[in-house]
Amino acid sequence: MRGQSGRAATATPRTPLRAGATCLVTGANRGIGLALVRCLAQRPVRVFAGVRDVAGYTAISPPPLAAIEVRPVRIDLSSAEAVESSCAELGDDLERIDVLVNNAGRLTAGLLEEQRAEDVYAMFQANLVGLVHLTMRVLPGMLRRGHGVIVDNASISAYAHLPTATTYAASKAGVAAFTSALHRELRRTGVTTLTMVTPAVATEMLTEVDETSGRHVDTSRWARLSPEEWAKRVVRAIDRGDRIVEATAQTRVLRLAAHAPLRVVDVIAARMFTRSSRR
Repeated sequence: MRGQSGRAATATPRTPLRAGATCLVTGANRGIGLALVRCLAQRPVRVFAGVRDVAGYTAISPPPLAAIEVRPVRIDLSSAEAVESSCAELGDDLERIDVLVNNAGRLTAGLLEEQRAEDVYAMFQANLVGLVHLTMRVLPGMLRRGHGVIVDNASISAYAHLPTATTYAASKAGVAAFTSALHRELRRTGVTTLTMVTPAVATEMLTEVDETSGRHVDTSRWARLSPEEWAKRVVRAIDRGDRIVEATAQTRVLRLAAHAPLRVVDVIAARMFTRSSRR
C-alpha cells in the first residue's frame, strides 16, 4: 500500500544514500544534473557526474567531510554504440552503482511541422532509448546486490500533453510508462524506481522552451523552481523511498488531469495556445 505521495508504506530495507553509496547522474554538465551532483556531494557518497565531454567538465570540489569522491565520467546516450562504449569505460564501477539518476535529455518544441526530423530522432534516442539502454546495463549489478534506486526524469510533459510539446511529451510519456512498468517488475528485489515529475525549472532548457513554445503558448504563468530547490526535493525523495516526486500544485493538477476526461485537458490547452504567433 502507498499513500498519496507515492511513498512506500514499509521502510526500504537499505537506505539508498547510505555512507559509501555510489551515485551516477547523467546530464551533469548543467541545469538540473549539475544541481543534483552538487546536492549529492553534500553526502558521504561517491558521485559520478555523467557528461558527454569529460575534458570540458569543471570538477566540483565537495565540502569537507562530505562526498567521498566527485568524478566526471563519460556518458553518451546518442547511439547504442555510444552507450556501450560509455559503459565499457566505467569498467567495474558499472557494477557498483547504487543510485542511477537518468537526467540527461534533449528538447524538441514548437509546431510539429516546424520541427526538424533529425532533431526528433536525436531527442527520442537521448530521452528514451538511451535511458532504457543505460538502465539495462546498470540494473544487473543492483539486482545482484539486492538494492538500488533508478531515478528517471519524466517531466510534467509525460502527463500534460500540450501543444508545441508533441514529440517531447511523447518521449517523456515513454519514460513515465517505462519507469512505472519497471517499478512493478522489480517488486521484492530490493531495487526500486523514482519518477521525477519535473516542473518548469529555471535552466537553459527552459529558456529554450520560452523561445520556441512561447510563440504559441503563454509560458509566463508557469510556476518555476530553481535547479537547486528541485535537486533538494529529488534527493529527499530518494532518501524517503518515494515512488514519485513533484514540486508544485500546478504540476500536481496537470498530472492528475491526465486521468480526467479528455475534454478537461482540451479546455486547458485551448486557453493557453494559439497557432498564430504571439510575437
